[in-house]
Amino acid sequence: MDTLDRVLTVYFPAQAFATNCYVLATGRGQECVVVDPGIGVVDQLREVLTEYDLKPTAVLLTHGHVDHVYSVTPVCGGELGAYIHGDDRYRLEDPLKLLQPGMLAMFEQQFGASATWKEPEKIVEVNDQQRLSLAGLDLTVHHAPGHTEGSVMFSLDTVPDGLPDEVGVTSTLLSGDVLFSGSIGRTDLPGGSHDAMQRSLKNVVLPMPDDRLVLPGHGPGTTVAAERAANPFLQGL
Repeated sequence: MDTLDRVLTVYFPAQAFATNCYVLATGRGQECVVVDPGIGVVDQLREVLTEYDLKPTAVLLTHGHVDHVYSVTPVCGGELGAYIHGDDRYRLEDPLKLLQPGMLAMFEQQFGASATWKEPEKIVEVNDQQRLSLAGLDLTVHHAPGHTEGSVMFSLDTVPDGLPDEVGVTSTLLSGDVLFSGSIGRTDLPGGSHDAMQRSLKNVVLPMPDDRLVLPGHGPGTTVAAERAANPFLQGL
C-alpha cells in the first residue's frame, strides 16, 4: 500500500484514568503527532519515540480535561504547539483547579506527590472543519461539544499499519471522550451539556462513514458501523 494509506500508530494507557495516549507518524524515523498525553505518560512516551526513532512536531488535544492534557507541557517542551479548540483554551490555564473536590487529593495520593501545572508556551487554537497538515499527516477537526465546550475529534483518511484488511476500515477517527465503544463521554462535569452532546452525536458522529475506525480516549477501538448498530446512546437520534 501507499505510505499514506497506512500510518504508524502506537497507543498506550496513561497511569491514571486509563486515558489513551496516541502517537501517529507516516513511518519509523519520521516526525509524529502526539494525541492526549495524560497523567504519567512521559517515560513511556519517551520509550516509544526512541523505539521508533520519532520526533514530535505537535500535540493534539481532544479537550482540556486534566487526564488528557497533564503531560502536554513536558512533551511540548516550549517548542511544539499544543492544538486545542478555542472553547477549551481556558482549561490550559490550570486544569487542576477544575477538578472535582477530592479528585486532586486522590490523584496526589496515588502518585505520592503534589500535582503541579505549567501552561504550554505555544498554544494553537483550532476550529471546526479546519484541516491540519502535521508530520506528513492530513487531519480534519470536528468540533463536538457536550463532554466539554471545546471537545473535538480528529479524522484522517488513513488507517493504522498492522490492521488486518478484513476489519474493513478506510479512515480513522480519534474521538477523545465524545464516543467510546458502547458508550459516550459523561456530560455532568463543569462545561458539559447533555443537549450539546445529543446534537454532536446526531450531527457530527452519525453522518460519518460506517467504515471509519474509532480510536477513543478511553477503552478499546471500535468502528462507526459497530457503534451505529449497538451503541445505546446513538439509538433514536
